[in-house]
Amino acid sequence: MAKAPAPSEIDWQNLGFNYMDLPYRFLAHYQDGKWDDGTLTEDSTLHINEGSPALHYGQADFEGLKAYRTKSGEIQLFRPDRNAARMHNSCERLLMPPFPEDKFVEAVKAVVKANADYVPPYGTGGTL
Repeated sequence: MAKAPAPSEIDWQNLGFNYMDLPYRFLAHYQDGKWDDGTLTEDSTLHINEGSPALHYGQADFEGLKAYRTKSGEIQLFRPDRNAARMHNSCERLLMPPFPEDKFVEAVKAVVKANADYVPPYGTGGTL
């Protein structure tokens, strides 16, 4: 997969929903009954055990949310606490160990901060 273009090469007025392999993402592991603290990583390859329930039974959960800039250039997140709660509830329904909601919000903030050059300007997306 090709890396994301430099921010100066992005057509910010015509963003689509295509995947962009940004520089950073967050990775945490669940082992021995608890989640570790996790870390930012530049590795975009998922290393998954062949016995993973995600592969055998489709047992997985994903949450995405929007980060955007205000007119003044400040980066905002759209209701990350709600995404954290929804992910927590989904994991419980799927009998998966939920990632702590406060840690989810912290992880989202860390990833967005690390990828700040790729946060779109005000007015992109559904409104112009």
